[in-house]
Amino acid sequence: MSSLVLLFSAAAWGLASYANGAVGRIFAGTAGGLNGPLNLLLAGVDMRAGLTPAQQRVLHVGDVPSYNSDTLMLIHIADDRSSVTVVSLPRDSWVFIPGHGMNKINAAFGLGGPRLTVATVERATGLTINDFIEVNFLGFVKVIDALGGVNICLPQAVDDPDSGLRLAAGVHHVNGITALKYARDRHSFATSDLARITDQQSLLSSLLKEAISSGTLANPLRLSRFLSATLGVVKVDQNLDLTALADQVRGITPGEVHFLTVPLANTNYLTPGGESAVQWDSAAAGKLFAALGADQEISGPSPGPARAGGTRLRRSQVAVDVYNGTMIGGLSASTGAALARLGFHVHSGLNWPAHDVTHSLIQFPPGQQAGARLLRAALPGATMSQASGLHRIRIVLGATGSTVSSGSPGPSPAPDTRSRSAAQAACR
Repeated sequence: MSSLVLLFSAAAWGLASYANGAVGRIFAGTAGGLNGPLNLLLAGVDMRAGLTPAQQRVLHVGDVPSYNSDTLMLIHIADDRSSVTVVSLPRDSWVFIPGHGMNKINAAFGLGGPRLTVATVERATGLTINDFIEVNFLGFVKVIDALGGVNICLPQAVDDPDSGLRLAAGVHHVNGITALKYARDRHSFATSDLARITDQQSLLSSLLKEAISSGTLANPLRLSRFLSATLGVVKVDQNLDLTALADQVRGITPGEVHFLTVPLANTNYLTPGGESAVQWDSAAAGKLFAALGADQEISGPSPGPARAGGTRLRRSQVAVDVYNGTMIGGLSASTGAALARLGFHVHSGLNWPAHDVTHSLIQFPPGQQAGARLLRAALPGATMSQASGLHRIRIVLGATGSTVSSGSPGPSPAPDTRSRSAAQAACR
């Protein structure tokens, strides 16, 4: 995100030569080059290196070591430099990582750093990556603060203890710390990481608009402060020539930056190891990346998650673990099969440590109450309660309340899958 703004702002004032010499460099094994259409890979990395314990508490990122990528965006710059297409790659995408087999795409960074991440994305998309951009938690915060904050839109109130985001519904002008919480929030809505992608795209849009409307590009002092903050926390591949690239894209406006998400076939794939992942729609994704490879304009509907307040949750979006808390043999398997027939994504055949549970219980993590309500409609005899520390909804079956009803959640409108420009996606 910050690197895109850097390119725009540096070009506007002719400071790209300064940026080119001061930005941090890494070796990602990209193709380099500035001729023809370009593909840049932007990675927001889940790294806490350099953060003090106080900063970890303030940023609400915890202290558990992690080296995975938290966000991956493929940035395609058209050959004539008239437009930019940003394709979000969900962090839980189930792909082949060279030398390591099938895994979630965000694991590539931890397994082999930027170079393996680039190789993984190239294999999955069939595209050649020209350059790589890396931003960490602290860098994200500094960039937002250097701009004086950005606008975010919330269709409903959010209280997420995992990210620390607590805001009322509506439009908010937030600082870097709150923006990071917003970008990392993946528990407040049923589509989890997929909903977060829409948030990140909107945030990037607001970032671009803020850089223009706030006067940053017209005020040398503000621009200097922004560049100083950005250059200290953004790393790029050693092949990337910021000076030349900034000069090439200086005429692109937020209205010519378009966002979409790689097409998905299964948002509740259960991996052989029992983890939840997402699978790409191979045919649709193949067409998308072939079009980008041919430098064709991407128009019309394009798959992407929606976080609109009016989007109704579908049973297929609800993942649940079903435990047997009784002495009734096969109860978890039979109940799980009945829930699966209704469309839920079920992991059953599990046994609860105690076998004297009297009443069935639906436990849900913070932010997944909507999914729990759908399950409650299917298990009308069960009770509901929120439980911290969970990542998926859990049903503990008791002696009563385990009978599955057909329920009726009502029709499910299709999610908003349209490609959006930065001007359209930004908070208004």
